Amino acid sequence: MPVERTAIADVLVVRWPVLDDARGFLRQTHQLPELVEALGREPGFVQGNHARSHPGVLRGFHAEPWDKLVQVVAGTALACVADVRPESPSYGTVVDLVLGDPPGERAAVFVPEGVANAYRVLGDRPCDYHYLVSACWTPDAPRTVVAWDDPDLAAPWDLAAPPLLSATDAAAPRLRELHPDHPRWTGTGGAA
Repeated sequence: MPVERTAIADVLVVRWPVLDDARGFLRQTHQLPELVEALGREPGFVQGNHARSHPGVLRGFHAEPWDKLVQVVAGTALACVADVRPESPSYGTVVDLVLGDPPGERAAVFVPEGVANAYRVLGDRPCDYHYLVSACWTPDAPRTVVAWDDPDLAAPWDLAAPPLLSATDAAAPRLRELHPDHPRWTGTGGAA
């Protein structure tokens, strides 16, 4: 099965086979039975989103109340996933992967509800980031936004210049500001 577990519970990297030849390539973008088997539940995707980001753009850590299956369909991005769920044993853990055209991987990443994802465009061409979600977007949906440069998360952005950010991402709080009494910060036991 092409589904791999990561250091964050239910964050999965999915590597379906890529059929390459002189004309280009063909690959699956998702296969529900394999995700159901790995998760033990059906994610129930109901909406698809496509974001194009230009070189220099970094889209910061956002966690929403829905599952996401994300992939880069053109260009290349450094994708980072951060566990911002205070009750999770992997709270504060970050997983990163280069996705998209070479030198990236033509893989998908499953991000469960409440876990934050972020990415930055690599290279000098736009990046097309496509993701399926398990609930339809509404303007009042609760979400958590965490600073893209939070030193406690220490995402490996490796920037040569300041990134292009949204106003929301530029003003986002650090994880310890969102959960100041968490045992990770107070040293009182619990998740580390």
